[in-house]
Amino acid sequence: MDLRMLPAGEIGDVAAAPSCPESGDEMKNTEEKSDTNGAALAGSEQLSHSRDEDELLLYVSAFIEKEVGSDLKSLKRLGKLIEQMTESKTKLEEEVLTISSEIPKRIQSALKDAEESKQVLNQFLEQEEPLFSSINSHLLTAQPWMDDLGAMINQIEEIGRHLTYLKWVSQIEELSDNIQQYLMTNNVPEAASTLVTMTELDIKLRESSCTHLLSFLRATVKFWHKILKDRLTSDLEDILAQLHWPFITHAQPQTVGASRPASAPEMHAALETLFCQLLKLQASDELLTETKQLPEKYSLPATPSVILPIQIMLTPLQKRFGYHFRGSRQTNVISKPEWYLAQVLMWIANHTQFLDEKIQPILDKVGAAVNARLEFSRGLVMLILEKLASDIPCLLYDDSLFCHLVDEVLLFERELHSVHGYPSTFASCMHILSEEACFQRWLTVERKFALQKMDSMLSSEAAWVSQYKDITDVDEMKVPDCAEVFMTLLLVITDRYKNLPSASRKLQFLELQKDLVDDFRLRLTQVMKEETRDSLGFRYCAILNAVNYISTVLADWADNVFFLQLQQAALEVFAENSALSKLQLGQLASMESSVFDDMINLLERLKLDMLTRQVEHVFREVKDAAKLYKKERWLSLPSQSEQAVMSLSSSACPFLLTLRDRLLQLEQQLCFSLFKIFWQLLVEKLDVYIYQEIILANHFNEGGAAQLQFDMTRNLFPLFSHYCKRPENYFKHVKEACIVLNLNIGSALLLKDVLQSAPEHLPATAALNEVGVYKLAQQDVEILLNLRTNWPSTGK
Repeated sequence: MDLRMLPAGEIGDVAAAPSCPESGDEMKNTEEKSDTNGAALAGSEQLSHSRDEDELLLYVSAFIEKEVGSDLKSLKRLGKLIEQMTESKTKLEEEVLTISSEIPKRIQSALKDAEESKQVLNQFLEQEEPLFSSINSHLLTAQPWMDDLGAMINQIEEIGRHLTYLKWVSQIEELSDNIQQYLMTNNVPEAASTLVTMTELDIKLRESSCTHLLSFLRATVKFWHKILKDRLTSDLEDILAQLHWPFITHAQPQTVGASRPASAPEMHAALETLFCQLLKLQASDELLTETKQLPEKYSLPATPSVILPIQIMLTPLQKRFGYHFRGSRQTNVISKPEWYLAQVLMWIANHTQFLDEKIQPILDKVGAAVNARLEFSRGLVMLILEKLASDIPCLLYDDSLFCHLVDEVLLFERELHSVHGYPSTFASCMHILSEEACFQRWLTVERKFALQKMDSMLSSEAAWVSQYKDITDVDEMKVPDCAEVFMTLLLVITDRYKNLPSASRKLQFLELQKDLVDDFRLRLTQVMKEETRDSLGFRYCAILNAVNYISTVLADWADNVFFLQLQQAALEVFAENSALSKLQLGQLASMESSVFDDMINLLERLKLDMLTRQVEHVFREVKDAAKLYKKERWLSLPSQSEQAVMSLSSSACPFLLTLRDRLLQLEQQLCFSLFKIFWQLLVEKLDVYIYQEIILANHFNEGGAAQLQFDMTRNLFPLFSHYCKRPENYFKHVKEACIVLNLNIGSALLLKDVLQSAPEHLPATAALNEVGVYKLAQQDVEILLNLRTNWPSTGK
């Protein structure tokens, strides 16, 4: 701010505003400092003043240049510009005066407010000390009152708890009195409903620490539950007796339905009423009655107890079961499990109609998610489980009795699930058989009897004969009897264990099956080694058919849903135990491999080894028979034009006859898939042999080349025409060699020139393909051309 622009009075105000009273020494020090710095500041002030003047001159000249310019006529505007500038100056002076007058006032106001705040704070500090002392004194005086008040509050809370306790007791007594009143007036439905309310209280107070209250409530529930249960049970038993329950014979339910007395509707109405009332007692019955459970070693699934009315309906049957199949009765024979198993199945069948037609509608009406027939079956199955749990330890080490028991139990399970729709999630006999000691014994017995069966089937006279040898359509695989029986044995074992509840138990049985397959493979290998000298014999071929059949069936089983599920279970087990590499786990998870892969690979290796032996045997015979043909005088044979009719070389007859006989023999003894592999392997060896040992080992004139082609294309190749459409495609070396040897002179010369002129890095493939050569290399064709002797003199 330029002080020269302010009036004198204002200059004094601004100068006086920041001043404050100071001592004389301080004033002197200030003056001395200002004198010392004065000289230093003078020069800088002069420099800045001169710069400001220069900038001002430049600004003025630029402003005039802009407003007036070089046009003299624009000087007329100077008066107007001066007026505008004067007005701007006046406005600026007013704004400066306004601002300079407000700032000191604001500063003075702020200082005044700060001073007042300081005074108020000091007053508060002066008042705080006596107030603090007063509060402490008051707290000391009030402490005894607080202690007395706390004791009174604790007493009130204690009394409140007592009142709540008494309210619960009163509520329980009230409910008990209500039940008594309802029973006195014979209002059983309301009594049952009230007992349900009392049971709900018991469940609600289960976590309470009031043990005496809980004991009182539980005793009250138990008291009335027993009275109501006994009364309703007696009434239900009377109604059931009138309906001739239980139905001991199969014809009894139909008899009851056919001879309906006049009071039948009333009886069914009473049955429904009693059934519904007993259903109300279900909660209290579960609360009071400890469910009878088998030991944990059987790993039974957790299931609720059978509903109370069904329990009452089961009582007479349970008594009959105990009477006949426990104790010293003649019907309780440990070697006859089929007696009690058949009895239970008959009881289920006899009562199914009544349960579906009379009891199930009652349950549906009250909205109970219960199947009457399955509840009834579950109750009877528990009798079987208890009986098995007590009997099995007694016959665990008697193989014949134990095996008979397992067979009967499996038949029982099959009918129970398939005929009566018993769910696999319920407790079943398979849980008893899965108990560790019993299960290991089962595995041992299963292995023992399977090995005995294998011994008997391999020692049988008909072991290597197909059961269907006279039925062509059925006997495509030419399966010997021993292999058929063995795979049936494995299939039966699968059916026996597939309903086991635990995947780990199923996997143990799967390992047993794989062991049996490996054992059977070793037995087949042993018999095969005894027959090695006669590798084309009937028994050797039967063994080969057996190996192929087992491998094929196992490959089919690998895609079965049951074994795919086992593969998934095995994957989880192996992952937990780190039993396989990550690659093997990945193959199992992606279904690239199967649970039978190890066995299939071993069988396939054995199959290929046996086939190779047969191929080698036949190949040796054919080579021996082809010795004369190999020494044929190919150089001096007459040309085709010199012969009336082309005929087979006499030296080729022995090896072609040998080949034909062996093909016919093995076609009859091997199944189609094996024979196809056999002849293709044999053809591969024959092709190379004829090419290398006969063609490349000789030179050919025109007649020799024509005779070779005739022998091959009209006699050798047709031997295989029964097995494929174009047999010549399997003799690629021989076929193409005949083509090259039988090219006419001109074509042969042209091809020879092309091959000789072709660069090494760019073979004459197009020229070779043009004459029908695709398999042979360029060097091979050149060798074949050199084997020709019918070149003109100019072409040599």
